Amino acid sequence: MKTKEQYKHLLNYGANFISLAVECLLFAYVWYTVYAGSYGFYRRGNWAVIGLYVLIIFFFTKVFGGYNIGYMRMTDIALSHVLAILLSGIIGYMELCLICRDYVSPKPVLGVMAAEIIFILPWIYIVRKVYAWLYPPRQMLVIYGEYSPDDLIAKINTRKDRYNICKSVSYKIGYKELYPMITEHNAVVLCDLPSQVRNQIMKYCYQESVRTYVTPKISDILFRGADDIHLFDTPLLLCRNQGLSIDRRIAKRICDLVLSLLGIVIASPFMLLIALAVKLYDGGPVLYKQERLTRDEKTFFIYKFRSMSMDSEKNGARLAARGDKRVTPVGHIIRNIHFDELPQLFNILKGDMSMVGPRPERREISQQYEEEIPEFVLRTKVKAGLTGYAQVYGKYNTTPYDKLKLDLTYIENYSMWLDVKIMLLTFKILFQKENTEGIDEEQKTALK
Repeated sequence: MKTKEQYKHLLNYGANFISLAVECLLFAYVWYTVYAGSYGFYRRGNWAVIGLYVLIIFFFTKVFGGYNIGYMRMTDIALSHVLAILLSGIIGYMELCLICRDYVSPKPVLGVMAAEIIFILPWIYIVRKVYAWLYPPRQMLVIYGEYSPDDLIAKINTRKDRYNICKSVSYKIGYKELYPMITEHNAVVLCDLPSQVRNQIMKYCYQESVRTYVTPKISDILFRGADDIHLFDTPLLLCRNQGLSIDRRIAKRICDLVLSLLGIVIASPFMLLIALAVKLYDGGPVLYKQERLTRDEKTFFIYKFRSMSMDSEKNGARLAARGDKRVTPVGHIIRNIHFDELPQLFNILKGDMSMVGPRPERREISQQYEEEIPEFVLRTKVKAGLTGYAQVYGKYNTTPYDKLKLDLTYIENYSMWLDVKIMLLTFKILFQKENTEGIDEEQKTALK
């Protein structure tokens, strides 16, 4: 198995290279047969046009995760490729109009997009089947600490195409019994173990070349954002613990101003239609105003299109549940596509929020979370966001502890590129209904 493992990446790279090459050839064919001859381009000019298109489609496919054939679900891979093809086709057409200095017929570009989709869907299906045949699900051992790993095991079991939980044991049985079990499995999952025990097991797994999955602690995520210091012959890690530096905050604010203004202009027709629909349904207020927390726990009023009935909180504050009866028919539609959040573009323009950051919580709900997870307040190291790391990699009903880990991962690994990636992935999750899944009926918050 270990010998075969080293060829896994070659299979992935080979399959992705073929898909990109076919996309390149399809676009090149249309360029040479339809556009190039009419506008007098020479050899290097033709290569530049084709190369730019290849870079665009590679960029979108990479960001959406379409090249992770052995990692993501089949539906996710297909959606990633289709979105990448559609966006690349739109930008590619704009590129052609600029290069040709004229409006050109979009039909050939639409033909390329259709041909690419017709090729890519069966291709990734075939590759995924070959991948699953060559690399069956990993035989995994879960080693847990004081708390039951049932929730984690249930999540892992949703991907039986990739993972097979064969056994779960407590670390308390001792290393003498654990070590032989570890070497009998392809991978180990370390779930909420005491630091000393976890470190000992990780060293053994490293020595034996056993793949190890670890549920990180808060301190682990903080270390991921640390800088390496090489002033001495003893390695040091520097954790600045200040959120974003002043230069990053200024650059982020400039981007927020530009994007929020652009977003308001583009979204204004949709906002007008939604406002009319909300008003005509029950005659109630169009906007819903609510106090939320942003950077340094400062409060502000967030604006959303009202998606629930006017008396939705007569029994107190609570998050939306699965099949929540308080949600109106109009609310169901705008919540599923996240358009109820569009008025927050004005919050961003005002400076209360950022385009990307931890989603703002209500003070009373945040205080409930902090009673069980004191570190939850660390999310307010940066300004709240319209979208965020926890929104694209988590769900609406993600537990507060996992949400905290995701948001801290964003804070500690912040970059302008990460913001761009999250905004593009936000576009993708509009087509993934599971991301809007509510909490259970008996819950008031995401705490379990």
